[in-house]
Amino acid sequence: MRHDYVTVVSDQAGQTVLHVADDRGQDSLAGFYATLSEDQRTGIESVSMDMWPAYIRATLDAIPGAREKIAFDKFHIAKHLGDAVDKVRRAEHRDLLADGRDDLTRTWHVWLMNPQNMSLDQWCGFMAARESVLKTVRTWAIKEFAMTLWNYTSRSWATKTWKHWQAWAVRSRLKPIKKVARTIKDHLWGIINAVVPKADNIGAESINNRIKMIKVHSRCLRNKVRFRDAIYFHLGGLDLYPAGIKQQCLPT
Repeated sequence: MRHDYVTVVSDQAGQTVLHVADDRGQDSLAGFYATLSEDQRTGIESVSMDMWPAYIRATLDAIPGAREKIAFDKFHIAKHLGDAVDKVRRAEHRDLLADGRDDLTRTWHVWLMNPQNMSLDQWCGFMAARESVLKTVRTWAIKEFAMTLWNYTSRSWATKTWKHWQAWAVRSRLKPIKKVARTIKDHLWGIINAVVPKADNIGAESINNRIKMIKVHSRCLRNKVRFRDAIYFHLGGLDLYPAGIKQQCLPT
């Protein structure tokens, strides 16, 4: 299946789309940085992103002090960990079914839920499952502990605790979670940049959801240029009111 990607840069404070480019290459993001003055690039305090190598390279090349400004978003770390839980669950479910056991039947959604969002029935069933020695339970526990590590305000303590988590994940001998642990080890510097100042992609995820709706309602658009124009039109913070009309509409 062929996927068409776009790179979207948004303002964290105003939730406004600043730049849209085709694909996910280094040039896709570098093109945005090229539109900024040297003072503007220097003035950027934080760049929240996923761990896509092309975006990292583009930012390191363009932004002074980027190593201290790139922040790898909690949402994407959680997604990697959630995928690891699901891989362990699916493999273990097959093994259990082969032994005539249905411990994990129809439970996939529970392991991916936030416990705070569970109903009473779901929570009671989940608590019973947690008492087992299933690999899925261990993987879930490792994932959930990682989610508590975003509350630190001290860089040194945050770094120390994330390293303890990595050691635990590696010792688990669960291949999917060990793979995520290696990824986190390689990108820990950017995770700490997100933990301490509480940088996140919540605004960007909201914009992405709105872009998906634009895509659904714009299937008649025949090319990427028109799709990009539609994103700018709806999410670019454009002031489309003529000055006189806007003034007349202001409350007195």
